[in-house]
Amino acid sequence: MKKLAIILMALMTLIACKDKKGKTTVTEQKTDNIVKKDTTWQVLFDGENFDNWRGYNSDSMYPEWTIKDGAMAFTPGKYGGKNIITKKEYTNFVLSLEWKISEAGNSGIFWGVFEDAKYKEAYQTGPEIQVLDNERHPDAKIGGKLHQAGALYDMVEPKHDAVKPAGEWNTCIIKIDHKNNVGVVTLNGVEIERFPVHGSKWDSMVANSKFATWDGFGKHRTGHIGLQDHGNKVWYRNIKIKKLD
Repeated sequence: MKKLAIILMALMTLIACKDKKGKTTVTEQKTDNIVKKDTTWQVLFDGENFDNWRGYNSDSMYPEWTIKDGAMAFTPGKYGGKNIITKKEYTNFVLSLEWKISEAGNSGIFWGVFEDAKYKEAYQTGPEIQVLDNERHPDAKIGGKLHQAGALYDMVEPKHDAVKPAGEWNTCIIKIDHKNNVGVVTLNGVEIERFPVHGSKWDSMVANSKFATWDGFGKHRTGHIGLQDHGNKVWYRNIKIKKLD
């Protein structure tokens, strides 16, 4: 009986692990199939083209944004304001992406961007999740943690310091759910903040921030996703979105 039990345990181990030739096991195949069948995610950037993006207040992509090693790379040019946005607009969603910032660099991820000629910058209407080198950029030392990486810029501090150093990839997941009035930011697997996305509590957050007198800021539940030109090198990759409607 003991020999039989040992043999059964060995067989179970073989099923759960890869063989010496590196073949995919039954367990791994099931996991892969589940991921492949999840068609609710829309790829916004696959490392090959900018088909889902264009410049803010532009019909085309700005040349400062290029593709290198499967990532969209921003290299600042002579003039600023080269923010980019998704071609489509979104209301309730989960956005997943990876970002990497240069030393002393600054950038940001927007949602609810309302495009209009009277707004020269995407940040004039779109709330921002901060992308930053916390160690070297001076913004990290201003206003407590309100300007640090992962913060809802100037409005909500990250509860945990989960950011990786400049030059390393960070995985950021942003959930914006107007139906349940909640926004959630997860950075490198750690939930760092949760906040309302409309209503009196949202209005109070705006009123207590630098955006208090900005007529268009945070007013649009439906809008573009945006990535910021803040004059520093930054990289984004593996960008996908899941609608919650």
